[in-house]
Amino acid sequence: MSAEIDLDDVCCDFGSFRAVDHVSVKIRPGEFFSFLGPSGCGKTTILRMISGFTEPSSGVIRIGGKDVRGQRPNQRPTALIFQNLALFPLMPVWENIAFGLEVRGVDKATRRARAEELLRLVDLPGAADKMASQLSGGQRQRVAIARALAVEPAVMLLDEPLSALDLKLRQHMRAELRSIQKRTGVTFIYITHDQGEALAMSDRVGVMSQGRLQQVADPREIYNNPANGFVASFVGEMNILTGDVGATADGFASYATPHGTFRARLAPGAAKGPVKLYIRPEHVVLTPDAGGENAVSVTVGDVAFEGNFISVSATTDSGKHFVAELRNDGSATVPDPGSRQFMRFDAARAAILPDETGTA
Repeated sequence: MSAEIDLDDVCCDFGSFRAVDHVSVKIRPGEFFSFLGPSGCGKTTILRMISGFTEPSSGVIRIGGKDVRGQRPNQRPTALIFQNLALFPLMPVWENIAFGLEVRGVDKATRRARAEELLRLVDLPGAADKMASQLSGGQRQRVAIARALAVEPAVMLLDEPLSALDLKLRQHMRAELRSIQKRTGVTFIYITHDQGEALAMSDRVGVMSQGRLQQVADPREIYNNPANGFVASFVGEMNILTGDVGATADGFASYATPHGTFRARLAPGAAKGPVKLYIRPEHVVLTPDAGGENAVSVTVGDVAFEGNFISVSATTDSGKHFVAELRNDGSATVPDPGSRQFMRFDAARAAILPDETGTA
């Protein structure tokens, strides 16, 4: 069972502070949807409004097509997994999982059977009689998911549940969460400030800034075609140049900067307000000659080995800092620190973007 969630022009105010500002988005049944943004952008407030712990100041939230205004959290078809998991440490695992069923008056034998079934689903068979305090961080995470699934929610709400885990375990649990969501078909709404989590797990991502939804799209679109400068710089690394838009043709424009005039894709609406030029470090190449358009002379600074790529920092004569990322696949020629090079980029891989938009 899964349900569509429809946020229709939703706002949420705390006194004079507007935490969520006219957000509208439809989350599809059975979708893994992530709200991504920095701390304080309003993403957790959205989760609390969907779950019923916070009421919107205006706008409508519908779950499965039904307006849920006035419904308490226990009346909504949602389950919320908190950041701290909130397991009972001295209670057996199966009782933790079945706690919601016990509250609903389900008999013990049925509760135990359901807990065993869910433990198999989250790949923890045989853990039913262990105490929650005996489990590792990743195992406790799976128990929290099983407990939430026990009450058969149509919507699972997850508030940065992996933030307390170490890097390797977080990466493993990303795959586990995605697998569990696909097996159950439940709609997942995931809150995170970690772009890697959002891009790796989600069907679609909503990027937020200062209470406003900046862009909603699938992960590839978010990364490769950001709607504005905020999305571009928050999701991944960027080289950013400030300048002025010149002649435009066929979706491209010239862009004059103190470091030269370049050509790049012109985003819709970018010619109407403040704009910057954005180039991802992995789309920059280093060559000993200029070789055509979009080249700038630099002096190589630090060369840092990052494992799967090599990060090269360089500076123009006027002091502008650039970064290039070279794949560590044996094909790249790594320049020596202090050497003179040209940083070049393809016009189709660079974008002239407005700083930020009010709504997606």
